[in-house]
This record gives sequence, C-alpha cells and structure tokens, in this order.
Amino acid sequence: MAESTEPTALSVEHVVVKRGDKVVLHDVTFECNSGQVLSILGPNGAGKTTLLKVIAGLLPFTGRVRVFGTPLSSLDPRSRARQLAFVPQHTLLRAALPVRSVVAQGRYAHLGGFAQPRLADRQAIERAMAKTDVAQFAERAFTDLSFGEQRRVLLARGLCTGARILCLDEPTASLDIAHALSLHALLRELAQEGHCIVVVMHDLDDALLHTERALLLHRGKQVALGDSADVVAPSYVESVYGVRMQAEAGLRFSLQRGGKE
Repeated sequence: MAESTEPTALSVEHVVVKRGDKVVLHDVTFECNSGQVLSILGPNGAGKTTLLKVIAGLLPFTGRVRVFGTPLSSLDPRSRARQLAFVPQHTLLRAALPVRSVVAQGRYAHLGGFAQPRLADRQAIERAMAKTDVAQFAERAFTDLSFGEQRRVLLARGLCTGARILCLDEPTASLDIAHALSLHALLRELAQEGHCIVVVMHDLDDALLHTERALLLHRGKQVALGDSADVVAPSYVESVYGVRMQAEAGLRFSLQRGGKE
C-alpha cells in the first residue's frame, strides 16, 4: 500500500508566548498526525491551556503553527474553524439558549451570512448530539445544565464543525465515570476515522490508557515528548510533579520528601 502524501495534520515549531516581559511558553515543538491522540500533560501553571489557545489561533505567539501544511497565520477565522475546533474547559456563554442552538454554533463556518442550516448542517448537529449523549437536552436551556452536561454540549459543538483537528481542554473534568470513559472511547473512534486529537489532561492514568503520544510541560518549558508510556515515566513524573510512581493496580503516587507543590 502506498504511503499517504497528506501533510502532517498539526505542526508546532519553536512556539514562544510572552505576557509583557514574562515568557510563559518556551520554544515548544511537536507534531500530531491524523489518527493520533496526543495528551498535553503538566502541573497547574505549566502552560497547557496557553499552548492549546495558541494552536486554536486565540493568542499571539512567535514561532510557527501549520495546519495540514498551511500556516495558521494565513487562515481566516472561517477557514481555520473548518480545519480546527477548540473545546474550552470553561465558556463565557450565559444566554439561556437551547442546547440544539449552542451545538449549531459549530456550523457557522459552513454557512454564509444569515443562511439557514441545510440538510447537511442539521444532520451534523444531530450526529454530534448523539455522539456526546446530549440529544435528550436538545430543547433545554444550556444554562440550566450541570457543569458536566455543559462540557458534553461544548464537545458536541466542536464535533459539529466537522473539523479534522480537535483541541480539547480537560474534557473529562466534572464528568461522571461512565461519561468520562465514553468520551475517551469517542476520541479513540474519531482518531480511527482520521481526526487529529490534542487533549489537555491532568490524570496520568488516562494519558497512559487512552493516548499513544504525550507532551509534558513544566513552567512553560517542554520536558518530554514521545510515546505516552515513555513520557509518563518515574523520572519525569518525580522531577515535574514531585511524586513517586508506584506501578500497582493502575498508577499510584506518593509524595516524595521535600516534594514540590
């Protein structure tokens, strides 16, 4: 079988982010291909969400980000939204819109002006709600949902875009176990369908179980990149998190003496 000539889905090269005179992200470089799930790991304040916002085109930076070989900077907002969807951890949405209307926002890049949704758009909305198990909330106000339910609606909105690159910021936060497992299965299914998935995670067990590649950040610096099993390794975990790994039934951690916060 001939090798695919499609360019790398997401390429990040020497990205630096500054806030005033402070460098908050230092020289980060990695790639994620179609069919992969890559986790971004690190303690609070490591720069994980900052990096995700750079990829989504929401923060200024120096360096290069390419989407299927095209510089991110050359894509207008609609073109970018058709290629890449960002699912935030929190939303500023406070209007009591029906869930179906919130999910439908994901189709704006496919519609011109005030055009009405077409059959393909309506089908994409229904598929996204079904995949994320929010169809039963379709007519309820988004603001009436629990935080975990809102997270699933935001994921549905991201899926509704049809974008092949999905960037998710801690998507399992506040989800119950069943929905968290369902979400990880969905991300794996999407990767198998050809999506490129980049997901910020706190749980190292989840990174090992549900992703094949990982990027570890600490204080804005890239510490490790590679197979998840190589990145979630005792030496890296101890130096970054200040805990010791105990490989028993799942991962277990114990504070090291003089451990870091």
